[in-house]
Amino acid sequence: MDCKKLLARVGEMRGRVGYGEFLDGLAGTGVPKEKIAVFLQADPDGKGSVQDQVTAEMTSELMRVMGLKGSQSPEGVKQIRKILDKESK
Repeated sequence: MDCKKLLARVGEMRGRVGYGEFLDGLAGTGVPKEKIAVFLQADPDGKGSVQDQVTAEMTSELMRVMGLKGSQSPEGVKQIRKILDKESK
């Protein structure tokens, strides 16, 4: 039930809020932070984790607003995150 609630909230906020507001919106559902963290790492539709999808969408929108060509994919975000995780260890 929590996942459905969070997924619905993601749909409501997608493309409308910044990342901080996005996280606040998820917290506003009343779902515990631990479950939100697990949800953000989930890949419910095989298109990358929820976090990677949202990050890719926000990055692509920022690029568009800045007049840059191209876009970011969830797969690209995942690769970047893995590289940064490796480098931080």
